[in-house]
Amino acid sequence: MTSLAEGFHSKYDSLGEVVIPNSALWGCTTGRAKRNFQIGVEKMPLPIVYALAEIKRASAKVNHELGLLSVDKRDAIVKAAEEILAGEHNEHFPLPVWQTGSGTATNMNVNEVIASICERAGVKVHPNEDVNLGQSSNDTFSSALHIACWEFFNDHFTAPVLHLIQALKTFQKKYGDVVKIGRTHLMDATPLKVGDEVSAWIDGVKRQFDQASHSAQALKKLALGGTAVGSGINAHPEFGALVCELLGFEQDKNPYYQISNKDTLSGFSSALEGLAVTLLKIANDIRWYASGPRCGIAELSIPANEPGSSIMPGKVNPTQVEALTQVCAQVIGNDATVTFATSQSSFQLSTYMPLIGYNILQSMRLLADAISSFDKHLIRGLEVDKAVVQKHLESSLMLVTALVPLIGYDLSAKISKEAHASGRDLKEVALEMTELSADELDRALDAHNML
Repeated sequence: MTSLAEGFHSKYDSLGEVVIPNSALWGCTTGRAKRNFQIGVEKMPLPIVYALAEIKRASAKVNHELGLLSVDKRDAIVKAAEEILAGEHNEHFPLPVWQTGSGTATNMNVNEVIASICERAGVKVHPNEDVNLGQSSNDTFSSALHIACWEFFNDHFTAPVLHLIQALKTFQKKYGDVVKIGRTHLMDATPLKVGDEVSAWIDGVKRQFDQASHSAQALKKLALGGTAVGSGINAHPEFGALVCELLGFEQDKNPYYQISNKDTLSGFSSALEGLAVTLLKIANDIRWYASGPRCGIAELSIPANEPGSSIMPGKVNPTQVEALTQVCAQVIGNDATVTFATSQSSFQLSTYMPLIGYNILQSMRLLADAISSFDKHLIRGLEVDKAVVQKHLESSLMLVTALVPLIGYDLSAKISKEAHASGRDLKEVALEMTELSADELDRALDAHNML
């Protein structure tokens, strides 16, 4: 027996003694994992812990209903799980993401904490035989990932995206009729309205969000009841379906699929990545348009949220753009990691589950926060500099495109090149090189008539 320092006690499992702090609610499996996986600083996300607590609470109720658990144990487990869900025991979930790929250590961490809470309340509960009754880490942890991602998406992610869409619509309504020069290949193109351009931003966000919402629906199917490999060994035949129903989810008809594959989570991650790519494009558009204010495009004016330089007075930088684009880069990288991790499932189990869950939850958290900040500190204060927009519009050589139906492509190209080389405007050169009148050219070169 180990000589124990003050404040510690011994517990024993099938592998022998584990020394545990007296203040800890966790037991042997957690203690061993805490010792064996001292890797990094990334802890198992609490949304996953809470999802496991939801599963344990529902499982206790169902197991009692099925005649497999006494009323005292049921009530004790339910109360303990609710304390965890209330955030009363967060410090007792110390394990890192970098652990067993099935999430067994965290599943047992939750089981052990619940058992200890029950014991302190005077009810003897076994972490494996009672709290984990009818379950395996393979089906519970997989299901916890689905629950955690589904709940976070609906409770914390949806609102910021919808608020951003509304803010973009407000901006569109304010400046929608302003005609500006278009740009392709970073070069001048034919005109369009600000509202038309912003409509592409709005639709981009909406369509990617709709895709994410559609992908999230697949998270509603759980592996519960499949236990270790999907066969349901040691679980009551009705257990999985009843627990899923109590949770407000659905038991997958093929638990073998849910346990051995993480395609559903990978698809959801890819939808988040798609939204990140769209946001990256919008943010970069704004960054370009706000460049200046004297020596850039300067068609947009961004809020001066903070000094932009420690050495250059009066400088205003697109800091919200930079924050959002960094987040988008992280989300794109997270999805690449999730895609690889999903591809590495072998036989009856994916052993990358903690990594998959951590990355997806981080992507949602970062995107939700960055979108809120981008909305509040940039989009709501974004303005169009109409004078600069008009100046660029009037000086663009690409208005010559409107002359093509009147004088042909080749002559229009000659007019454009001459105007550029001589520094004159299109109308002046066109009057010299064509038989069109000044009035005809005014009508043809009016940007409003090109829309």
